Amino acid sequence: MRPANLDRDHEAGLHQGGAGGSSLAGHAARHHDAAFTWDDLAWIRSLTDLPLVLKGVLTAEDAHRAAGLGVAGLIVSTHGGRQLDGVVPALEALPEVVAAAGDRCEVLVDGGVRRGTDVLKALALGARAVLVGRPVLWGLAVDGEPGAAQVLSTLRAELEEAMALTGRPRLCDVTRDLLRPAG
Repeated sequence: MRPANLDRDHEAGLHQGGAGGSSLAGHAARHHDAAFTWDDLAWIRSLTDLPLVLKGVLTAEDAHRAAGLGVAGLIVSTHGGRQLDGVVPALEALPEVVAAAGDRCEVLVDGGVRRGTDVLKALALGARAVLVGRPVLWGLAVDGEPGAAQVLSTLRAELEEAMALTGRPRLCDVTRDLLRPAG
């Protein structure tokens, strides 16, 4: 497999790990422009009427600002690949991002979804949807397309069972009161 969104000349060293960091994080450090600003997002918005979805939002401040710039969606995510080890987990950041975005844009969450109960928690915290990457890739690696389909089928069945066990027959019934603060 090769990354579909990377030029072949950018792939050099992508699969070479090293002590203290992932090769993907190293790739990001070498090839991504850290000078990207909110003005750049406004500029991109001015170029197209296509919906923009911004990934990597972890704070209410960023959610508020992005929604104000007219993005269609926010993805609460730490980007994976250990690029941001040590930051707040996406699930913990989700409620404040949802509150700040309000009804101005959709909020999705990415990262750590491995079971249907993970999906239930994310929905209860206000996510409109969850993104599932690694489990689907694992299924694909084990059994190709049928393996990937099985992973998604299992997630759905686990979510439906969790909804039934919590007395929430429809997705719109999955609300914040389902979760109880730790303590």
